[in-house]
Amino acid sequence: MFKKGLGVLVSLMTMAFVASTVLAGVGPAVIKLENKKGTVTFQHHKHQERTKCAECHHEKGPDGKQVPYYEGMKIQKCETCHNKSFPNKKLNKPMKAFHKNCKGCHKTHHGPTKCKECHKKK
Repeated sequence: MFKKGLGVLVSLMTMAFVASTVLAGVGPAVIKLENKKGTVTFQHHKHQERTKCAECHHEKGPDGKQVPYYEGMKIQKCETCHNKSFPNKKLNKPMKAFHKNCKGCHKTHHGPTKCKECHKKK
């Protein structure tokens, strides 16, 4: 009886570990954002360990308001919404949205905030 219970416990723990590893590693591990100031190498999986997906990922709801990330949401390119027709001119380019979101978070958590710390020339 004890061996059977132990086997079930080990199986459940293994499944929980695998599930947490898979969920933490959704999407590409690294995203390279090419830019004239230099390529930004974004460590996607490292950021997933530190923050919620909804901090960066969202979509426009039927009422035009931002809907935070939810399980199963289709992730679109930022410029799908953050473009010339975006109503807020401070966020009408992906770069503006990245700078507002990333720099704000980096200031709070003591990450890089200077241009050359993220933008690397080849």
